[in-house]
Amino acid sequence: MDYTEITIFTDGGCLGNPGPGGWAYVLRADNSFEKEASGFEADTTNNRMELRAVIEALKACMGYNPKTIHINTDSQYVKNGITTWIKNWKRNGWRTASKSPVKNKEYWVELDQLNLELPVQWGWVKGHAGIAENERCDQLVRQAMENGR
Repeated sequence: MDYTEITIFTDGGCLGNPGPGGWAYVLRADNSFEKEASGFEADTTNNRMELRAVIEALKACMGYNPKTIHINTDSQYVKNGITTWIKNWKRNGWRTASKSPVKNKEYWVELDQLNLELPVQWGWVKGHAGIAENERCDQLVRQAMENGR
């Protein structure tokens, strides 16, 4: 099925850092279809779970043929990484400005490929600020971590 506009909220978290973590997303397509998903990893980091949430959400969009995908993440790391920092990382052979290897490179490579294939617009939302979809993602992340233990 084709959708014109998809809006996604994502979140990720970790009990300890590193430690057991969870990711989640809430996806709405043309205000007529909604999907939620979450997952668990036994030994991970907050940043990896934030990245995994966005990656899984974008994978869920494949086959919907959207004209626009609005990603709303509460992670400045994800938003700044994919919209700004990644250009220099790729140009510098996946090294940061301080010449150290980019952390979570395999996640960034996967996210970059999805970002190039899909019509994504990136946005940031403040976490724990009463935004219903973001709060729902946070709840799903907590449930994933609790149930995965």
